[in-house]
Amino acid sequence: MATTAPVSARRTGQAPGNKGRRYPAEVLEPSEVQAMLRLCSPTAPTGLRNRAMIVVMWRSGLRIGEVLALHPKDVDHGRGAITVLRGKGGKRRTVGMDPEALAVVERWLDVRGRVAAERGWRPSLHPIFCTMAAGTAVKAPYVRELIHRLGARAGIAKRVHPHGFRHTCAFEMAMEGIPVHMIQRQLGHTNLNTTERYISHVAPAQVIAAMRDRRWSPQAD
Repeated sequence: MATTAPVSARRTGQAPGNKGRRYPAEVLEPSEVQAMLRLCSPTAPTGLRNRAMIVVMWRSGLRIGEVLALHPKDVDHGRGAITVLRGKGGKRRTVGMDPEALAVVERWLDVRGRVAAERGWRPSLHPIFCTMAAGTAVKAPYVRELIHRLGARAGIAKRVHPHGFRHTCAFEMAMEGIPVHMIQRQLGHTNLNTTERYISHVAPAQVIAAMRDRRWSPQAD
């Protein structure tokens, strides 16, 4: 898992103090993600774009590079499907996403179309998550810094980074009872063991619930 460098280190090009260190994934609560979404402007184009980026990462479990490579033609709103043309290892796959999440993307695409008309670039030829001026792709460092900043402003004590949304998506799918092999296909894992590590966060919750629900009948002294 990629570590998140301090903002100052990312801007100056210096190696961060935590370079090479690996941290356990921390799953976000839905309320924490919603708090971050509320910090994105509901009217400004950049706010709508950033909101849509977060929603796609959260609700689809795509890697940040896969999200930023999406073009309008890759999203089938009628089927609720997203085509990842080149995932990890150059592999193509098709994943699903819920209607509410797609509605957030559609709202951004509508605004994006108006921005493109004003700025003179063709929206169909540019990535979905692009800059306003020329339609060029948003860069991953920008997204990492954005997520870090929104997490801090939302008062989230956990490490907040793009890959964390991927773990959160896997965890939520597991808690909803979706079979592990379907989670594997959604995330694009070649090895099922990788998926099982992603959803290992479920185990403590299941163990606690199982132990809490056990009953016995103590005999009176």
